[in-house]
Parts: sequence; C-alpha cells; structure tokens
Amino acid sequence: MKYKCLVFDHDDTVVNSTATIHHPCFQLFLEKHFPGRSCSLEHYFLKNFSPGFLEMCREEYGMDEAMIAEEGRFWLDYVKSHIPAAYPGVREIMERQKAAGGLVAAVSHSHITNILRDWAANALPAPDAVYGWERPEHERKPAPFPLEDIMRRFSLEPKDLLVIDDLKPGYDMARAVGADFAAVGWANDIPEIERFMRSNCENYFKTVAELDAYLR
Repeated sequence: MKYKCLVFDHDDTVVNSTATIHHPCFQLFLEKHFPGRSCSLEHYFLKNFSPGFLEMCREEYGMDEAMIAEEGRFWLDYVKSHIPAAYPGVREIMERQKAAGGLVAAVSHSHITNILRDWAANALPAPDAVYGWERPEHERKPAPFPLEDIMRRFSLEPKDLLVIDDLKPGYDMARAVGADFAAVGWANDIPEIERFMRSNCENYFKTVAELDAYLR
C-alpha cells in the first residue's frame, strides 16, 4: 500500500460525468434562463479547471446568488435521473486499497447523496469519508478543510494522502497541506489543462492503467 488514504475527486476522475451529465444540464439551464447563450464542452471544462464553476456563473453570465441557487436546484433535479458510469479500472484500484487495509475518500463538488448513489450503482467500495457541495463554500476544495479533517479523523499525516483529481481545485487543495497529488487526464484532451498539470504536478496520468501501475 503506497498511501494510507487515496482521496478521489468524483466527477471525471471516478465517473464520466461532465460530458454525459453536467455539461448537457448546464446547456439546458442556459436555454431556459439565458436564451441565445451557450457554453461549449471545452469551455465548460476550462472554466471548471480555473477559476471555477461559480466564478464562471458570476463573471460570464452575470448570475446573482438567487440565480446560482436556481441553477443548483435545476442541476440537482437533472442528476436525480442520470447516473454516470465509472471509468474501467477505478473499482479495482479502490478494492485493492481497501483489501490492504487502506482508506478511500471522496472530495468533490457533487452532493454527497449523488456520490454515494453513483459509487453504489457502479459497485465501488463505500468511501470512508465524503466531502461534497453541502459543505460551506470555505470548506469545499480548493480549501484545505477536507484533507485537514481526514487527517484529524484518521490520525494521518500529509505524506499518508494521495489526492487524485482532474482539475486545479484538487491540486490547490493538496498543495495547501503538503499532500501528494496525482493529476489525471482521462476525461478530456484539452491542451491548456494538460500543459498546466504536466508542468506543475509531479504525477500526471493519462489513463487509469497508468495510475494503477504507479500505485502498485
């Protein structure tokens, strides 16, 4: 066991959700509330990478907090009937980690109920800790709170954690506490994101198989 705790992002790291669920949902929301406005999948990925989804909503679409709340309700209703598929090979990594006595956690911008539903639907091991969108904004990644809380709850140190994420907020969160970070790029082929991750992250994995080999 290379790390005592693997801290997985959910969307586009564990499950293929942005291209199949979140982006189509956002497009439908724009059609309803911002006729004539659109957002390409590539742009959606880039803005979620940096500066973040809420910042995109505020800065590019002029959404106030009431409209952002409405978008959240619209999204929650949409995802109730849409379950993303886990990437092949992720389950095996999690099962091996748990079999060795290690921990698996999820730190995501999805809601905890959806994370647990998706993991169960894909026969993934139940996470030992989950941090989702329900947390106050200052406790969501990129804030270090989820990792600090994991370390407190399970008596771990930064060296015991590996954060596995496809976007910059996960990188910023890991860097804030000094934990190792594994950037993954199997959800998209956007050059700007890959360049940043390869330039700034010690580990970059383009396929699940590459991450699996690293953890063995």
